[in-house]
Amino acid sequence: MITPVQAEPSMDKEWGESVGRLNAATAERGQLFSDGNYAMFIHWGLYSRLGGQWKGQTYYGISEWIMHTAKIPVAEYRGIAAEFNPTDFDAHAIARLAKDAGMKYIVITAKHHEGFAMFDSKADPFNIVAATPFKRDPMKELAAACREEGLGFGFYYSHVKDWTTPGGGSGPKTDAAGNPVSFDDYFNKKCLPQVEEICSNYGQLEVVWFDTPGDLGKEQIKALYDLVRKKQPHALVNSRIGKGMGDYASKGDMEVPLGNMDGLWETVDTSNDSWAYAWYDQNWKSPKEILSRLISTVARGGTYMFDVGPDGTGRIPETAARFLVQSGEWIKKHPQVVYGAGPSPWGHGLPWGDVTTQSNTLLLSVFDWPRDGKLYLPGLQAEVASATLFGDSRELSVSQAGQGWTVVDLPPAAPDKLVAVVVVKLKDRAKADSTAGIYPNAESTLSTLFADVQGAEKKNISWAEKFGEWKHADQVSKWSPGAKVVWKVAVLEPGFYQVRLTYCGEKRLVWALETDEGVKLQNQQGATEKYQTYDLGVLEFKKAGEHTLTVTLVDGNRDTASLKAMKLAPVE
Repeated sequence: MITPVQAEPSMDKEWGESVGRLNAATAERGQLFSDGNYAMFIHWGLYSRLGGQWKGQTYYGISEWIMHTAKIPVAEYRGIAAEFNPTDFDAHAIARLAKDAGMKYIVITAKHHEGFAMFDSKADPFNIVAATPFKRDPMKELAAACREEGLGFGFYYSHVKDWTTPGGGSGPKTDAAGNPVSFDDYFNKKCLPQVEEICSNYGQLEVVWFDTPGDLGKEQIKALYDLVRKKQPHALVNSRIGKGMGDYASKGDMEVPLGNMDGLWETVDTSNDSWAYAWYDQNWKSPKEILSRLISTVARGGTYMFDVGPDGTGRIPETAARFLVQSGEWIKKHPQVVYGAGPSPWGHGLPWGDVTTQSNTLLLSVFDWPRDGKLYLPGLQAEVASATLFGDSRELSVSQAGQGWTVVDLPPAAPDKLVAVVVVKLKDRAKADSTAGIYPNAESTLSTLFADVQGAEKKNISWAEKFGEWKHADQVSKWSPGAKVVWKVAVLEPGFYQVRLTYCGEKRLVWALETDEGVKLQNQQGATEKYQTYDLGVLEFKKAGEHTLTVTLVDGNRDTASLKAMKLAPVE
C-alpha cells in the first residue's frame, strides 16, 4: 500500500484544518479571498539561483528544499547570496501576468526555510538588499506593481524552519562563536521582527501565509497572530500558522478535494512538479488542466492559489507564463464561472466536468464534451427555466429522462476547445441529490470517499513520488475479514457495464462485487505498490433506479491492500 513518505514534519499535508470559521470579521477581511477565488503563489529565493542543481548534480523534487536534500553546509549556502543578482526581475511584468491570468492577488515568499529574506530586513542582514549584488528590494517593487494593477498582495513567511540562522527550526544550534542558541532566540530576534517588517513596510496585505509550524508553542503562535492582527487588520492568516489560530484552512499541497467543504479554505497548487524553479522540470500544467483544477476547487467551495517559480534571473519560465495567459483569456470570457461563484449542489464532480453556481443559475463547465450530445444531470431537484451555451441566447432542449435525471441536448461540437460552459437557469434554488449517478454515455467514477465503509479504515492519505511532490488519495485500507465498501448509486439505464477497480497492494488480490439485485463479480488480479486500475468484469443492472454496490476483499494481503475507487462504463 502507498503510505506517506517519512519526510520532515514540515512536509505534512495539514496544519489545523479545523479553522476556516466563517464569522463576520473573517468574512469582511476575506472578501477578495472568497470572491476572487484565484491567486498567484510565487516561490523565489536563493534556491532559484541553483535551480535544483548543486556542484553538477541534479536533485529531483521540490527545488526550494535543495539545501536540505543536497545537505549543503550553512556557510556554503550563505555564500550563494554573493552570486544572486536577478537583474531580469520585472515586478510590473509579473503583476501584469497575474492579472492577465485572471488572478486577484499575489502571495510571494518573503522568507522560505533557507532563512534568506527576499526583502530589506533590518532584523537580519542575510537578505537580498544587504547580502547580494542586486541591492534592491523586489518586494517593495512587487507590492507597488500589484497596487497599480488593482491586485491584492501578501507574503509567505516560514516562521519555524530556518536552516541558516542559529536557533531556527532545523538550523544551527550554536552561533559563530560556538555558543548555544535556543529557538526562543531565533523567534524573538529574527522571526517576530521580520514579520513586523513585512506587516509594516509594504502597504496593505491580503494574506500573511505561514508554513510548517511543527511543535511551535501556542503562546508563540498567538504572538505572531496578534502581531498580524495589529499591523494588518485587513489581512487573513492561514491555518499553517498552527494550533487552529488561522482565519482559513489550507488543504494539503497540490490537493483538489473530491467533496465539497464548508468554511473558508484554499488549495495551493503548482504549475509543474516543483514550487521553485528547477532547471529540468518542464512538466507544465496545460491551460485546460489549470482551468479544470481551478473550477473544481471553486465547485468544492474553495479558493485556488497557483504557484510559479521565477528562475535565478527573476524571470518566470516562458511556457508557464504562456499557459497562464491562455487560461486567463478563457476566464475573462467566463468570469461568472469563477469569481464569486458558489459550490456545486451535487457536492462532487460529474463525469463530464464540474458545476459552479451564481444564485439560481448552474454554470456547467464541460471538460469532456459528450459524443452523443447528451449532458446528463442526475437528481436535479429544481425546475429548469432555460439552458443555453455561454454567450449564446439560443435555448437548448431540456427533458426529463425518468429516475430524476435531467438531460440537456447539446450541439455535436464543443464551442470552446478548452472548457465549454452551459448555463442552466433554474426557477428555484439550486439543489441536487448527491447520490452518484451511473451514466449511460460516460465512465462513472465512484470514490471511496462517498462510500459507507464497515470493518476497514476510510482515510485520506498523502505520499511523495518525488521529494515533496505530493499525491493524495481517499482510500480504504486495514481490511478486517468481512469488511465492506458500499456505494449507493442511481442508474438511469439498465444494461451491461464494464467494472474496473483502482487499488494498490502486494502480489495478487481477489475482489468481489455484489449488487442489491444479486449480481456477483469476483476475480483475482495483480497488485503493485502504486495505484493501478484493473478490469473486474461486466456487471448487469437489471432495472433502472437506485442500487447498492458492495465490494469486499476476498483474498490477499489485507494489511497492504488499499481500494481507491470503482469505475463503471456502459458496454458499447
